Amino acid sequence: MAKRHDQRDPSQLREVAVTLDYTEMALASCLIEVGKTRVLCSVSAEDRVPPWLRGKGSGWVTAEYAMLPAATRERTPREAVRGKQGGRTVEIQRLIGRSLRSSVDLKRMGEIELVVDCDVIQADGGTRTASITGASLALRLALARLEKAGRVRAGVITSALAAVSVGIVDGQPVLDLDYPEDSSAEVDMNVVMNQKGEYVEIQGTAEGAPFSKVQLVDLLKLAESGIGQLLSLGDQILAEHAQ
Repeated sequence: MAKRHDQRDPSQLREVAVTLDYTEMALASCLIEVGKTRVLCSVSAEDRVPPWLRGKGSGWVTAEYAMLPAATRERTPREAVRGKQGGRTVEIQRLIGRSLRSSVDLKRMGEIELVVDCDVIQADGGTRTASITGASLALRLALARLEKAGRVRAGVITSALAAVSVGIVDGQPVLDLDYPEDSSAEVDMNVVMNQKGEYVEIQGTAEGAPFSKVQLVDLLKLAESGIGQLLSLGDQILAEHAQ
């Protein structure tokens, strides 16, 4: 198989680095670096829940996503200055929130809301998938601390979570697209899976010609392989951090 523009094999992830507790003030935080993409994920806890959950003994997990102005080569104006969030931002933070909630038992949290802020420091493709992977690690760390403090019940986390992009570039299925690949891909797909091998969300689009069922299966196999590597790395990093 042909090498990619950065000399990776088609089934190879970019280099991944994770720094837990990157900041001091958050309940837990995680700086995740996937190639040149860098996202800071921070968890805050609030002793309240949205109005529709009050008195029901259930917790809530939500997410906010933002891209810093200098995260890309051309400065992106702050959405706060414009007065409203863009459609892409809303879509991504809803995806992150849905994904995180699928990995926890909200009933075991009690009436606590956890907010996970995902701030893109530098963008080179895959910011939403890096955000989900990093946010899941930060959330697991935060909930372990809340459990130790007696603020949530044991077993809140039901399964670890990770996400990765796959696509077809120059007719070839590839894993973990960077920006040059993402911007020219014939097919672009984001896959979220848990440690049980279950799919949480699949977002796939034919940017040009439609793709076949065989191509879809190939892409999902690539995604499963990449997510498996990310989950193993996450478990290792959390275990080392707990020592």
